[in-house]
Amino acid sequence: MEGKSFIEYQSTEEIKKQQESLMKDALIYAESNSPFYKSFFKEFNIDISQIKTLEDLAQLPTITKDDLQKCNDDFFCVDKTQIIDYATTSGTLGDPVTFGLTDKDLDRLAFNEATSFACAGIQKGDVVQLMTTIDRRFMAGLAYFLGLRKLGAGVVRVGAGVPQLQWDSILKYKPKYLIGVPSFLLKLIDYAEKEGIDYKNSSVEGVICIGEALRTADLEPTILANRIRSKWPIDLFSTYASTEMGAAFTECEFHKGGHIIPSLIITEIVDDENQLVADGELGELVITTLGVEGVPLIRFKTGDMVRKHSEGCACGRNTYRLGPVEGRKKQMIKYKGTTFYPPAIHDILTSFKQIDLHSVEVSTNAIGTDEIVIRIASSEQSDEFMNTIKDTFRAKLRVTPKIEWESLDQLQMQVFQPNSRKPITFVDKRI
Repeated sequence: MEGKSFIEYQSTEEIKKQQESLMKDALIYAESNSPFYKSFFKEFNIDISQIKTLEDLAQLPTITKDDLQKCNDDFFCVDKTQIIDYATTSGTLGDPVTFGLTDKDLDRLAFNEATSFACAGIQKGDVVQLMTTIDRRFMAGLAYFLGLRKLGAGVVRVGAGVPQLQWDSILKYKPKYLIGVPSFLLKLIDYAEKEGIDYKNSSVEGVICIGEALRTADLEPTILANRIRSKWPIDLFSTYASTEMGAAFTECEFHKGGHIIPSLIITEIVDDENQLVADGELGELVITTLGVEGVPLIRFKTGDMVRKHSEGCACGRNTYRLGPVEGRKKQMIKYKGTTFYPPAIHDILTSFKQIDLHSVEVSTNAIGTDEIVIRIASSEQSDEFMNTIKDTFRAKLRVTPKIEWESLDQLQMQVFQPNSRKPITFVDKRI
């Protein structure tokens, strides 16, 4: 069946056995074709024939995005004439990191998204409205299109933003699902209410949500998810992916974390000493890609802080799930004795319908500790509303950052920058 990976329904033992076979192939391929890994394995005296089980992967050193940026071309395993698509992701040292996808890689990407969408309930013949860009070297938009095509779904490529155009397409083409950023759904709802659109009785039944968390650490709905569903009672499905792993973790109908597609990726969740953490504990996600031809990665530290959930799922899949990305490792904030990540701030701010836009800036103060400034654009700028926001921070995070009012026009210039594919709502200026 298109878009359905039967390995997901096999026993955990069989899944592990298949992953280990694919892992061995990936190691051999990387050593044989990647200038970086050929040198890397030699430098650390690694005999890949001794890496036989998933547990043995821990014998290998990890790599980071710094390695990718410094040695980008050396990660390529094929001649550039075999690259069909070029995608980029932001780098830690300034310049973006380039990923080249071969024809086989594009097929793999299509399988990944078709399987992910099927997990969320999308079927052949469904119409899906794509509310994200497919250009600007953005892998996700292309992946969504390829996956829906493989699944046999119809695609309405509207792109990001413009509520009027989104509703024109919804009313004309009657999509059953949307793919977009959750907070943008609030703008769709607001536009529909102002224009008298009966959005609750539209064709839309579900949204595949990208870029923002819909679940808390214990897999309960976030404030943002509850706010959307209180207005528009449709199904919201979280999906988590990245350019580096070329794979996605998407929720099924039971919303207990995003299911892994085991034939495409191996994951580890580790602590600061690169030791595996227990299931349910927060750690950094480390990935090893399977079946990638252009730029495969072995034990790549993503920087994303997640939790693994291995208990059985009622959908019948025997794959573990990953919870939401609770933050980026390097973005952890320590403020007045409390530790948290930027998504916790964003979730609080999106709970206020009066807030039109916000940004969060973290810097290092004179005594060397973290300082936070939140800039808010709102039609309501009263002392009473400011106190309400501060009280909410005290209740949710036990601390109150500095908050400043900002004009919408000024804040839009900061958040929506021409050279960025995503809104910049978090700025880290720490030394």
